[in-house]
Amino acid sequence: MKKLVFLVSLVFPTFFTVAQDTLTVTKNFADTINVKIDTTYWQRSFSGGVNVNQASFSNWAGGGVNSLALGSVIVARALYEKGTISWDNSADLQLGYVSQRGITRKAADLLFLNSVLGRKLTPQWEAFVSATLSSFFAPGYRYENLAADRNRLLVSSFFSPAQLTLAWGLAYRPADWFSVRISPFAPRFTFVTDDAVRVRKLANGTYVPDPTQEAYGVKAGRHVRTEWLALQLQAMLNRNLSDNFNVSARYLLYANYQTMNAIDHRLDLMLTAKISRYLSTTFSLIGLYDEDFSSGLQLQQTLAIGLLYNVTTFRKK
Repeated sequence: MKKLVFLVSLVFPTFFTVAQDTLTVTKNFADTINVKIDTTYWQRSFSGGVNVNQASFSNWAGGGVNSLALGSVIVARALYEKGTISWDNSADLQLGYVSQRGITRKAADLLFLNSVLGRKLTPQWEAFVSATLSSFFAPGYRYENLAADRNRLLVSSFFSPAQLTLAWGLAYRPADWFSVRISPFAPRFTFVTDDAVRVRKLANGTYVPDPTQEAYGVKAGRHVRTEWLALQLQAMLNRNLSDNFNVSARYLLYANYQTMNAIDHRLDLMLTAKISRYLSTTFSLIGLYDEDFSSGLQLQQTLAIGLLYNVTTFRKK
């Protein structure tokens, strides 16, 4: 009889605690602990890095130039998932400067925000609407092919240019770390809010400011260009190849149905290798082909070693 009472005393508390949503049972079945239910349905991550490079020379026979470089990178994400509904928000931010001989120039600049609201149709397919914004933080200058009385020429600034794209379509996501989004209807708005970035190329190859010129596809006298009928395709990959190495890539294709012979392409690639808890090396590459911005391929590449802070609440699957 004592054995039966002892057995019931073990089984009944176990059954009772399993039936309650706020309790769980420890492995030894002796104690219980309160567990707070996750009712937010949010997962968040933040990664921020600061890179510094400095060199100084004084009466150095081998020659050299005093320099100071400072750069920062922020990658953040917030994902809401409940049932068949998901809302994925991400931000990629970069800004860096290099100073030599008392002259400071911008070395990296990126403002990229993306928000996607989706409804799952099957385990691998979902319908979605999205908004994407890209621009720069700080003024950017041209330093070559200028008139003799100029040492730099303003060619970009905050929201000059900026592009806002709204898209509707279907997404294919075979894994958490990879997705492809196809949008047959993706209107895009290109902004140029500062006419000072409008320039003209002279016959001798030099550039001069000219507010009457078209800039980034936005005609003179206007600040917004609208492309209503367009196709957009996005492919995104974000995966940890190991505990200390992450690869993140994003490819974007944009095609205006009226100018299918001038399709825009953009590739963003970032490789992050963690050296220690707070030290990492980062390689980033941006490739852009957009005839409204330039007739050739544009590239921005950075390689840096610096401090890294990383925190995440994403659940491992």
